[in-house]
Amino acid sequence: MGPRIGPVGVEPQVPDKDNKAMMGTGDTPGDKVSPDSQDLRPSVFHSIKFFVLCHSLLQLAQLMISGYLKSSISTVEKRFGLSSQTSGLLAAFNEVGNTALIVFVSYFGSRVHRPRLIGCGAILVALAGLLMTLPHFISEPYRYDHASPADEPQDSEASLCLPTASATASAAAPSNGSSCSSYTEARHLAVVGIMFMAQTLLGVGGVPIQPFGISYIDDFAHNNNSPLYLGILFAVTMMGPGLAYGLGGLMLRLYVDIDRMPEGGISLTPKDPRWVGAWWLGFLVSAAAVALAATPYFFFPREMVKEKDELHFRRRVLAAVSKGKASSSEQIPEESPKKGGPAQIAPDLTVIQFIKVFPKVLLRTLRHPIFLLVVLSQVCMSSMVAGMATFLPKFLERQFSVTASYANMLIGCLSIPSAILGIVLGGILVKRLHLGPLHCSALCLLGALSCLFLSLPLFFMGCSTHQIIGISHQPGVQPGPALLPGCGTPCSCPSDGFNPVCDPSARVEYLTPCHAGCTRRVVEEALNKSQVFYTNCSCVESGGPVSAGSCDSACSHLVLPFMLLVSLGAAMSSVTHTPSFMLILRGVKKEDKTLAVGIQFMLLRVLAWMPSPVIHGSAIDTTCMHWAQSCGRRAVCRYYDHDLLRNRFIGLQFFFKTGTLACFALILAILRQQEKEERTKVVTRPGLQQQPLVSEPEKKPEDSRV
Repeated sequence: MGPRIGPVGVEPQVPDKDNKAMMGTGDTPGDKVSPDSQDLRPSVFHSIKFFVLCHSLLQLAQLMISGYLKSSISTVEKRFGLSSQTSGLLAAFNEVGNTALIVFVSYFGSRVHRPRLIGCGAILVALAGLLMTLPHFISEPYRYDHASPADEPQDSEASLCLPTASATASAAAPSNGSSCSSYTEARHLAVVGIMFMAQTLLGVGGVPIQPFGISYIDDFAHNNNSPLYLGILFAVTMMGPGLAYGLGGLMLRLYVDIDRMPEGGISLTPKDPRWVGAWWLGFLVSAAAVALAATPYFFFPREMVKEKDELHFRRRVLAAVSKGKASSSEQIPEESPKKGGPAQIAPDLTVIQFIKVFPKVLLRTLRHPIFLLVVLSQVCMSSMVAGMATFLPKFLERQFSVTASYANMLIGCLSIPSAILGIVLGGILVKRLHLGPLHCSALCLLGALSCLFLSLPLFFMGCSTHQIIGISHQPGVQPGPALLPGCGTPCSCPSDGFNPVCDPSARVEYLTPCHAGCTRRVVEEALNKSQVFYTNCSCVESGGPVSAGSCDSACSHLVLPFMLLVSLGAAMSSVTHTPSFMLILRGVKKEDKTLAVGIQFMLLRVLAWMPSPVIHGSAIDTTCMHWAQSCGRRAVCRYYDHDLLRNRFIGLQFFFKTGTLACFALILAILRQQEKEERTKVVTRPGLQQQPLVSEPEKKPEDSRV
């Protein structure tokens, strides 16, 4: 995710193996072994295979910790009273530090001890994960019932319909527990500031991990083994987001204050809209995993002996397929270090010279129409993915009345594996069918079109918001017979209370038991859990008891079909990943390829991964019907207009998918026009324009040295 940073000039020094083996003395115990014993028992830290294993585990843990916040975004909103726009900005803030530093990786890559810098970056990522948990420990215990005084148990009788005189006496008590002092506001700002700082450090720490790791593997692996090692690395890394959602699904089943449970326990269940899971536990687990994976990097040498032998099973496969292909593939990578270009010049430039050269390469690359259109298509695709990854769990919670843990499990078990299969399928199609640029663009167009069609039914898979008594305005809902005029007159209901109850017979939800006119609270114990009911409800048409918690959605059964369509769409869009990447590699000049890839990922961060969560969060906020108030400011949204939420969230996704489709259509049209022009004139080098993208498979690791 940045320019090529490894010194290409390292490869011609391969014959001096003994000197290379002893470079960086003191870095590892293996550096102290004599050359004679080194041949017999080489240090494990001088093995590029062990480095690939360590780096796969580290990138897996890094993506797990960076993706974990997205799995618990709605929980963090409820815990700290954040709007979706603020939480979207928080989720995107780790790209700020990453984007600011990633460009200079190509300059510093050859001048530093890469394994050590990877280890230092990983330790910084682990510290950022620990910093993300700090707000939990410095905040007061979570109070889900603000109507109850601070010195009384939560879910007490304070939220019941009380006589006016009694209500007046109890109204003063909550103000003591939830006072809006300057200290309270300063603490809230400090908590939010700590989370933003942690996200920034998370991005800064992740800067050296992938670029330095890939270049290190590419420099010291055998030329024919490097693509296999990088493929293993990416395959293991792609499981990180799936593990993040799975970890979120497990941790959010636990109560947030599991380390400081109130006396007598709690009466909440994960189905209750006031439930807040132990979001901070996932960061502790992920930070520990990153710190553990970072330890071996402080023992790897700065440089190691370049791998001499090709893997045996790979050699047998190549021999079985074609001896000619094997011989040609061995020759191609040997030529690459001799070719000049920015990737070779960068290590010899000063910082000032590098800054002067970079804008020229950037402008020359952006003037290439194919490169520009492919990047724009990937910007649209990445914007769709960033918004979906950040707010899909929250969307499922609201639209289908599922718990946060179940929503994360669905995404981790369906969507993420489907996207991985799509990427693999796209690579297989390009490889097996020997697709050229024209056919690659056609494959991208087909994948984008399929993804667009699969998103159309999503507009109709959902239900309208049921009637809610106690909020001032609910669009499209007319007061029905369940709202009895004047029934709540004797009650003095708190305006900021939130303890929802549901009348299942009429599917009407009340903001508090007070709004339902209930005067009594009953707890029924059954097996290992208790169920809370409220009785003597004067505002309920049937007069029967109402159950604690929100009413379930009438469309809960549609959550699995919805997720299947989303997963199929993710697979179809992921098919375009490899062919679009190859269009970039074969569409720019050879000397600009490495920096073009770095520019591509930089633009994706600036134009997609940073703004998209904020755009999606702002769109979600516009669908809110009832906001919670905290010290006179707007806090978390309590109720959304489900139809508006579905149309705007899916509509935003549809907009980005349409942009992707339009870009791939233009790419196909341009390539067809170029092919026609080639046919109309004498071609001195036939087959150059429609050269198969896989004719030089061993060039791929060099092209993708990012």
